[in-house]
Amino acid sequence: MAPSQDMGLEGRRGSRAMENLPEGELKRELRRLAGAIADDEDGDDAAEIQALDRACTVLSALRDHKSARLRSGKGVGGSGNGKRWPPSPTQQARTSLAAAMDTVPEHFLCPISSEIMKDPVVLATGETYDRPFIQAWLNAGHRTCPRTQQVLSHSILTPNQLVRRMVSEWCESHGVDLPPRDPLHDHDAADSAVTQGERVQLVCLLDKISFPSIAEQKQAARELRLLTKRMPSFRALLGETPDALPRLLGLLSSAELHQHPDMQEDVVTTILNISIHDSNKKVVGDNPQAIPLLVDALTTGTMETRSNAAAALFTLSALDANKLKIGEAGSMRPLVRLLDEGTPVAKKDAASAVFNLCMAHENRSRAVKEGAVRVLLKTVAEQTLVDESLAILAMLASNPEAVEEMGSGGGVPCVLSIIRDSTCGRNRENAAVILYAICINDRKKLREVREEEDLHGTVSQLAQNGTSRARRKAAGILERLNRARDVAYFSL
Repeated sequence: MAPSQDMGLEGRRGSRAMENLPEGELKRELRRLAGAIADDEDGDDAAEIQALDRACTVLSALRDHKSARLRSGKGVGGSGNGKRWPPSPTQQARTSLAAAMDTVPEHFLCPISSEIMKDPVVLATGETYDRPFIQAWLNAGHRTCPRTQQVLSHSILTPNQLVRRMVSEWCESHGVDLPPRDPLHDHDAADSAVTQGERVQLVCLLDKISFPSIAEQKQAARELRLLTKRMPSFRALLGETPDALPRLLGLLSSAELHQHPDMQEDVVTTILNISIHDSNKKVVGDNPQAIPLLVDALTTGTMETRSNAAAALFTLSALDANKLKIGEAGSMRPLVRLLDEGTPVAKKDAASAVFNLCMAHENRSRAVKEGAVRVLLKTVAEQTLVDESLAILAMLASNPEAVEEMGSGGGVPCVLSIIRDSTCGRNRENAAVILYAICINDRKKLREVREEEDLHGTVSQLAQNGTSRARRKAAGILERLNRARDVAYFSL
């Protein structure tokens, strides 16, 4: 911005005189200043700061005009010939709100707009803002908190229900009708969360992925991983861009990928990140390459890659259609293997994926065939992932082959120890489901249960103080025990 450029109204008049100018002239000056600031290519910071200061002065004058008109009862409903038209409900709300503004608690006012918040949301720093204003701030490319200037770890906006309720109660007690939130505006704000700068950035990164240089491809894959981790808007953008996912998967299917495990890890993690976005679950699942390549990464990748691939499959399996696709792609074997030999984090990711997949009956037989029962009983016995393993075993208890393997694999003493010693009601319930299935399937196992019952009264205690489902299963086991005792008595 050149210093010799027209200084506008502020250069010709004092700021106090500006208050007396008509709104139309103030708005024209504001548009001129905004255009000059946006078109500044000279990097003259001093001149730009001057222009910004002048814009603030014009905005202040415009605000005074609006406030004065609200206080006087004039507004859009007023006419230039002095006639007064009945104000709309929104105008009435604004008028009553303006009259009460002097008594509004400060924490009800948005730090950006200085207006009472209609839709308060919490930023990553813990500060509360009115959604339209903080969303506009983020859409402009800012990644800091306006009040604290802290760099944001993410741009997710969380509704502040407490402040919203307090604002509502204050308005009601002061006879103020707060203008309603505009659903259309909220929808537009959500749609515009992706900035033009982000779109340009994605195009550049996708171009880098297509470069023959491995170094360029690695850099692009790492940047995409970091961007999709930090920015929900970027996850949405990647899913909306038709060629983005195919280009990413092109890297995963590269014949040379085994020589670059770090790039495989970055691409798999990027797919995990974008799959978190709800609409992307179908986009990724519908791509014929995505799930098979994730399953391949479960076998060929580093431990971190395998863990993230399992987490991606868990996220995608939230859709029923994806559950079947993932099961049919041969995922169960590498998932069970990861559950058996992975790091604690990898085991947890694998267990979560297996649990979700087994919600589809078709996948339960696949899990049993790939040795899931043995591994799950082992994790329970080792006191690792007890909650997850018992939940999966309880689900598999509807499969006859699984129940038979539970009985022959030491399942009875394993679950009896859970029922006897655990303080977790859900774990005791799942253990009861497993034990009931074993007792129904193999009457010989009743002897082990009878010995436990005679020593500790384990099942009887569960029948009295377990969850409702646990009590039902315990009662069924006790009925079986009594029936077996009667049969033995009469056979003497």
